[in-house]
Amino acid sequence: MQRVTFSTNARAARPLNIATRRALKVRAATPSSAGKPAATPAKAAASTAATTETAKSNEEQCVGVFCLEYDISNEPSKTAATWKPTIKVAVSGAAGNISNHLLFMLASGEVWGKDQPIALNLLGSERSREALEGVAMELEDSLFPLLREVNIGIDPRSVFEDCDWALLIGAKPRGPGMERGDLLEQNGKIFVEQGKALNEVADKNCKVLVVGNPCNTNTLIAMANAPGLAKENFHALTRLDENRAKCQLALKSGVFYSTVTNVTIWGNHSTTQVPDFVNARINNMPATEVISDREWLENEFAPCVATRGGALIKKWGRSSAASTAVSIADAIKALVTPTEPGDWFSSAVSTDGNPYGIEEGLVFSMPLRSKGDGGWEFVEDVIIDDWLRGKIKASEDELKKERDCVMHLMGMAGGSCELGPEDTTLPGEA
Repeated sequence: MQRVTFSTNARAARPLNIATRRALKVRAATPSSAGKPAATPAKAAASTAATTETAKSNEEQCVGVFCLEYDISNEPSKTAATWKPTIKVAVSGAAGNISNHLLFMLASGEVWGKDQPIALNLLGSERSREALEGVAMELEDSLFPLLREVNIGIDPRSVFEDCDWALLIGAKPRGPGMERGDLLEQNGKIFVEQGKALNEVADKNCKVLVVGNPCNTNTLIAMANAPGLAKENFHALTRLDENRAKCQLALKSGVFYSTVTNVTIWGNHSTTQVPDFVNARINNMPATEVISDREWLENEFAPCVATRGGALIKKWGRSSAASTAVSIADAIKALVTPTEPGDWFSSAVSTDGNPYGIEEGLVFSMPLRSKGDGGWEFVEDVIIDDWLRGKIKASEDELKKERDCVMHLMGMAGGSCELGPEDTTLPGEA
């Protein structure tokens, strides 16, 4: 079976039009038979089948039409001529509810543009392997012209190979009675492995967006285990919180949310997050002038944004998935599209070199701008009043405690887990 690497792929090693490679790498995993009796044909067949099945479960595997040889000259010449080199996007938790919405947005060209071919590498587990095949079948049936490859696997070192973007959605949810420290430990081990895999096989300019909760500290763990990738390339998702904040400000002021700008989420993706109304603008006016009720802003608006996910679960009986997928798409577009003059966006990134007085060595949501090249810069011209400073400090303190809990997963000595009994984890969004 062969898989195509199309002529649009910048990494194609052979002349254009068709470059093929093995779709399924089957390792010679059978032990030496020296000194052992010859296997019966039935046993030999069973052994071969088991070896093949093991290889399938551990190696990247293409699916359906994406395994076929294909000559790109079959595409309309005017269309193919405008396409950029294919980008490779790895997605963990690819059989989950969030990915079920996100993958189709990515494949449609909605995120990177209608001239950007894409290859999707989908990471799951042994338990979700058949579900991954089902996802790939749906992608196949959707006939996205920009979707050049779909590959599935359960080994991050295979799935992350040469990826330009890694969207790390999969994580273990917090179970009943589970302490936050236990959640950090269990999910932290996942991000140790994925960070090491990214370090070994991903493109060195790979952009990493962590969605799996607790996403700030999971990002910190992955970053520490991928020293070959720039710290600036790691993000934890807080765009959903920003979108929720814009919605609530729009509702209160009686305007459509497209007129709400300059909204920042500071800190941790937890209930200690700080939705910033101090710097927000509505119809290009300070939000505090449009909404003069400071009591509402401090004591109703901010808690409403932080607890919106839990409120949704109570109403619908399930956690947010579609809106999370939309926010992931928004977070990517914020990095690959120049920021509108005077505006900014939120993302949790390394605090190293920040101008806000926040301790370095954390992953903290802050206001950023981008030139559209995938990079970002801190926003300098923000107001931090006493209320905002106190709330930022509380979220900073929480993230410092989380970091202390996982220092051993970051290859650092010291640290102790002294998280309080309060539950600040946002429910069910990963």
